[in-house]
Amino acid sequence: DLAGVFIGDVFEAWQAAADLSSQLHIQWCKQPFQRVLSRAPLMYDELWTAGKAMYKMEPAVAVGGEVIIYAPHLDIVSHVHGKYIYEVGYHILPYFLADWERYRDIPLGVLAHSTHVRGSGVMENGIERPNVRVTLASKIAPADCARLNLGYRDPSTINIADW
Repeated sequence: DLAGVFIGDVFEAWQAAADLSSQLHIQWCKQPFQRVLSRAPLMYDELWTAGKAMYKMEPAVAVGGEVIIYAPHLDIVSHVHGKYIYEVGYHILPYFLADWERYRDIPLGVLAHSTHVRGSGVMENGIERPNVRVTLASKIAPADCARLNLGYRDPSTINIADW
């Protein structure tokens, strides 16, 4: 059903619509979660699209917490961009910016995807410090997850009802 109609100045109307949407479509929590199991729908058949399971959850996770991308059906990182993603892995934005000359020829969409899935964080004394651990529970092998800079968990060890 229609929730609201906003007419007038584009910025004021957009702000009013965003405010209403935040009341209707966002579940606000008193404190961030330490661990989140984020289920990627079957329609996301590669991590390129299933990455939403991380970056839509990160704001609800405490610094030092973990997002588990639960996608037991998923067996590929990306049909189109996999070569590049395996070349660079998943990292926070400051990681790439700290060594831009090395990554400048990687397609920007790949770098954006990488940073969205890995999330926010900082570089400290040349060491990458992501705010959230990202663990993949899928058919992608543990060795590939390590190569990609992601954690691995066997999806068969996860009971959805426990979450």
